[in-house]
Amino acid sequence: MAKDPTYIGSVETVRGDGDGADMARGTVFLDANRNSVLDAGEQGLPGVQVSNGREVVLTAEDGTYELPAYADMNLMVTKPAGYLTPVSADMVPQFAYIHKEEGSPDLRFGGIDPTGPLPQAVNFPLIEDVAGATFNCLVFGDAQAYTHREIGYVRDTAGQMLATADLSETECLIFAGDVMGDDLSLYPRFKSIIAVGQTPQYFVGGNHDIDFDAEDDKDSFDTFRREWGPEYYSFDIGDVHFVGLDNVRYPCNGVDPHPFCATDANHTYNGVITGRQLEWLENDLANVPQDKLIVLTAHIPFQTFTDNTAAKHQTDNLDELVAVLGDRPVLGLAGHTHTTENIEKGEHFEGWEEHTHVGPAPFHQIVTGGLSGSWWAGDLNAQGVPHSTQRLGSPRGFYELAFDGPDFVDTYRTFHTHADDQFHASFNTPRFREWADRLLTYRQLYARSFDQKPPVIRRDLGDMLMLSTADLDEGTWLTINVWNGSASSLVFASINGGDPLQATRTQTGTGEAKLRGPEYADPLALAKQATQGSVAARSVDGGDDTAGFTTWQGVPWRGEAGPFQGWMLTDNSHHLWRLDMPADLPVGTHTVEITVTDRHDRVYRETIAFEVVEELPNLEWQAQFWE
Repeated sequence: MAKDPTYIGSVETVRGDGDGADMARGTVFLDANRNSVLDAGEQGLPGVQVSNGREVVLTAEDGTYELPAYADMNLMVTKPAGYLTPVSADMVPQFAYIHKEEGSPDLRFGGIDPTGPLPQAVNFPLIEDVAGATFNCLVFGDAQAYTHREIGYVRDTAGQMLATADLSETECLIFAGDVMGDDLSLYPRFKSIIAVGQTPQYFVGGNHDIDFDAEDDKDSFDTFRREWGPEYYSFDIGDVHFVGLDNVRYPCNGVDPHPFCATDANHTYNGVITGRQLEWLENDLANVPQDKLIVLTAHIPFQTFTDNTAAKHQTDNLDELVAVLGDRPVLGLAGHTHTTENIEKGEHFEGWEEHTHVGPAPFHQIVTGGLSGSWWAGDLNAQGVPHSTQRLGSPRGFYELAFDGPDFVDTYRTFHTHADDQFHASFNTPRFREWADRLLTYRQLYARSFDQKPPVIRRDLGDMLMLSTADLDEGTWLTINVWNGSASSLVFASINGGDPLQATRTQTGTGEAKLRGPEYADPLALAKQATQGSVAARSVDGGDDTAGFTTWQGVPWRGEAGPFQGWMLTDNSHHLWRLDMPADLPVGTHTVEITVTDRHDRVYRETIAFEVVEELPNLEWQAQFWE
């Protein structure tokens, strides 16, 4: 096992006559007595990477290193495979000394206190560990909690899972940014909850982890650095080289050539990797064998189907990153979009070449979905947490990556279903398409408000597993949303035990535009998103204070019990498969067995019972009957 939650300690800083030197010096050493102090007789470790965020050196035979010093830098060690760094009491690895001589400018959340002159020595303690090549890591996208209530939802999902799961083979927890939703004072409570997993946690910053009052990008992650460590870094476990990247430039105004980054526009962010960081990465990889798997984690996707035509939500200079990576085996992880996307190397969608300067995906990429789902929005599920069905139709969840040498198997997990539940299915009928068209048109007119009564609600759909003969005659198809589906996934369906029929992926990933609208929607996901009854809830005691619910920075969802905001609705997805239903199915009860084979040749099955009727029941007549 390559973790030890009892090794609590820190990087050692030694003050003395050498303070303020123009070179950073120290020793990487084997901490035999586990006290985080380089004691007499303790052994230095040779050949370990140490960096100042630009240059990278290997330690000498006695474990010493020397690097150029900067007034604002992260002095950090790359944890070698077979060794551990200390962790804090909250399980945050201690592998860096954050040096900011004059400290941060005046920031709301404090940033970094002045460190003063560079210490005489910065020493990095490690302990030995039997680290095998077979291990797991769990990956979480945007927790993005804005309030204490939403931190409670983090506890009820990720916290509950980490407290009860068997994590004996899990060596790291990776958080792909937007750890918090702007209020960085909530970090300590988040730390306490995630620490129940007793597993080292590695973080990258997102556009909601920023010090928004920073006037320069060099200060914008200072509070993040204080709480979690460097914005970019690397570490090794087994045969995998993990790299955390910062691809959120804030403010981008006057720096990046986009209209939203204009000097007269409001301060905002852009997806880009700085030149200094690329220089560091090139130096870092120079010491990594070519056949070692590189796992990159950034917040903003390198490329994304969800926001495929948006520059801001993809990585501007992906081409420069690809040039540094060369032909190494690479897996890219990201968050940001609150969607699950399993993008295989070579897939391609409209907008990618224009906005990332790379067309077909240059390496395998996984957009990890949101721990918060769709920003903690929606009515409560059976676990007392908002259902927050995500924009491409997946339920809230996280990824498990199982590594065996340089190979990996990726699995999407939810917090409320069995591990073998990997998809859901529903019927796209003529009445669904008419219903969805009215719902989507309403949201085009009233994109974000709840003042207007919606033209349709979920109940207007009737029984979604009851098909009329007219539905079949006019065109009905089975829609299967495979939450972690990719180009290699195979989906078949067998009706009433007949021969398996192959379903077709609705997006081919061959450079085409996004297909959206009722024909390309996920009926079940859209039905869940269509009517949030809690929006209309109001009490005598609470009034406006407890009416409906809030998301983001206190945005109220109050009024008519309508759908999610328009941009959050699943009227498109690149992990949908479609199978046309036969028009001649007789009246009666039928079954359809759905079989999904993923890219790792794992097979998942589910059987759905449905009915065919001559005419759909008249709900109004039924109500009159009971009167």
